[in-house]
Amino acid sequence: MVIKVYVASSTGSLAVKKHQQAVVGFLEANRIDFQEVDITMLEEQRLWMYRNIPRDKQPEKCNPLPPQIFNNDRYCGDYEDFFLSKENNTVFAFLGLSSQPSVKDSES
Repeated sequence: MVIKVYVASSTGSLAVKKHQQAVVGFLEANRIDFQEVDITMLEEQRLWMYRNIPRDKQPEKCNPLPPQIFNNDRYCGDYEDFFLSKENNTVFAFLGLSSQPSVKDSES
């Protein structure tokens, strides 16, 4: 099970940069394994991302903006979906993960 976060390393949008940083920062802080996929460097990955976002989640007039989150090939959602799951304390279910990774106690 691999969480993939599709990002754009070269974007002029401050909002997109902040959203990408929020998602990646949360995953790192919670020790959730993930793969960052840069759609500005890999055309195949960008096209795959566009094709695998459900139609009801695609904007009417433009391409979907990063970050877009997948668990393997299963679409989890975009930044707004991630933010809502974080607010509702349901991120692990949103990501399709069974539970929070355990952290070993260093005082044992």
